[in-house]
Amino acid sequence: MEKKLIVAPSPHVHDSYTTTTLMRDVLVALVPALAVATVIYGIQVLVVTAVSVAACVVFEYVIQRFMLGGRPTVGDLSAVVTGVLLAFNLPVSIPLWLVVLGALVAIGVGKMTFGGLGRNPFNPALVGRVFLLLSFPVAMTTFPAPEGIDAMSGATPLAFLKEAVKNGQPLSELMPEISYGNLLYGLHGGSLGEIAALALILGFGYMLLRRVITWHIPVAVLGSMAAFAAILWGVNPDTYADPLFHILTGGALLGAIFMATDYATSPMSKNGMIAYGAGIGIITILIRTWGAYPEGISFAILIMNAVVPLINKYMRPRRFGQPAKQ
Repeated sequence: MEKKLIVAPSPHVHDSYTTTTLMRDVLVALVPALAVATVIYGIQVLVVTAVSVAACVVFEYVIQRFMLGGRPTVGDLSAVVTGVLLAFNLPVSIPLWLVVLGALVAIGVGKMTFGGLGRNPFNPALVGRVFLLLSFPVAMTTFPAPEGIDAMSGATPLAFLKEAVKNGQPLSELMPEISYGNLLYGLHGGSLGEIAALALILGFGYMLLRRVITWHIPVAVLGSMAAFAAILWGVNPDTYADPLFHILTGGALLGAIFMATDYATSPMSKNGMIAYGAGIGIITILIRTWGAYPEGISFAILIMNAVVPLINKYMRPRRFGQPAKQ
């Protein structure tokens, strides 16, 4: 084949990374959390995940092939990642038909309505998750507890403490009963992918090593959550939980590491990433403390997704070759 001379403006950067390799790295990073959830909750974890992934892939293929008229791009693994993340945001006991419905909303509304990968303003998995939460709250908030967990049976740790505060119980008396080891290893109720904090942290380390993401968004999310929670906890420890509890529960790590960092829905500049992450962290604590839902990071990420165009407009990265401001 005759070689072509391609002329294009600088900068010229060559990298071996493709969408497929990036998505493959994200899937590898999610494996520890999937393994822990399977050990704790059993084979149904794999069933829910497989149904979610299959539904996302099929819906993306059908919509792109027969409705948009384009060449299907399911081979880039982005639909697979969406399927896994959607499953990670669901309770293991959820009916499978709701998993399929959530996948349809995630792909059909959250992604393909806007033109597909890279054009969607909102994280597709969270669009599907929030739709299911608002439409089927009972199914989405019924969590089977691991064996040996009595105090928080049938509820997430956040829901357990929120109900305790509502009933007038001081958290300073309840918090010593909470095992941070259980929170770290996944021995508590919750969505199947959010329970094992340590597994999610391992995935974070892997993605940093592979340079799939940078530290800016996850650290900004978790740091702002910790700072805000520390202020509230310092004011009244009987009403507000400590910062470590907030970070290890409610999908904070899953959201901060794997969903807030979505390329298509997060800012381009480093300063923008920090502002975006800080907004997510603050809104999360606001919802957890005074909102109707005990968990708030899903809503916080979607709210800040909507703010990303403004962040990109006013916090633009420096142009290549442009001197830094003195």
